[in-house]
Amino acid sequence: MKQREVVLLELSKKRESFPDLAPILWHSDATVAALLQEIVSIYPLLTPPTLTAHASNRVCNALALLQCVASHADTRQPFLNAQIPLYLYPFLNTQSKSRPFEYLRLTSLGVIGALVKVDDTEVISFLLSTEIIPLCLRIMETGSELSKTVATFIVQKILLEETGLNYVCATAERFYAVSTVLANMVQLLQVHTSVRLLKHVVRCYLRLADHPRARDALKTCLPQSLRDNTFAPHLHNDPTVQKWLSQLLSTVGGSSDTVSTSGTAEMTESTFGDVASS
Repeated sequence: MKQREVVLLELSKKRESFPDLAPILWHSDATVAALLQEIVSIYPLLTPPTLTAHASNRVCNALALLQCVASHADTRQPFLNAQIPLYLYPFLNTQSKSRPFEYLRLTSLGVIGALVKVDDTEVISFLLSTEIIPLCLRIMETGSELSKTVATFIVQKILLEETGLNYVCATAERFYAVSTVLANMVQLLQVHTSVRLLKHVVRCYLRLADHPRARDALKTCLPQSLRDNTFAPHLHNDPTVQKWLSQLLSTVGGSSDTVSTSGTAEMTESTFGDVASS
């Protein structure tokens, strides 16, 4: 087992140097099984949270190799067919804020992020069917800035696919869950501004505005701070976010009218009506 630990470390260090490492890993006898064994072996350390830094580093080396497999065109689909992302969901569902757990969540998000980087409807359909959005929403609210950024990027990429946008906007409950988390993030960003994170949040809003029902809802529930130039001092060096925010306000209207949280919930239910889940 000690030898395996050394091999995991060395392979994870060198994975960027070998573009075809993913097919080698996937087609080598028992290699993927060994990586999954590394993952499953730390499940007992999740509840109660007793994960050590050493154990976290070791399993994250295995996750880094799985990210390599998820990124490669020749192994991405077999990776999905084997439903390997499901092995990572227990890590995304943890809530401990200690460094070993945060590192574990971030590395797991990296694997999912690698999947969504390529515009692939099958990837989005798989992730939607396995309820990835609630896991990402929780991290978007409670994770570190970096974890929030990756989780928001994943939700953004899901929304950019027509299947993902329709899924989120199929019911008031789904839209409200996403829009509430985005609004909470905007509120926190007023205190601790991260342009990188704000960029993904604004892009999520802009994509939601492409859906007629969501666009109507956003006319009332878009945060005031996105309408009143609160973030302008932070965006003067990022024309992309400026452009997206301008497009968003042009689409939903720049009115400063806002409602309370409960009012937003009632409004979204009224706006969306009774829509069957997709």
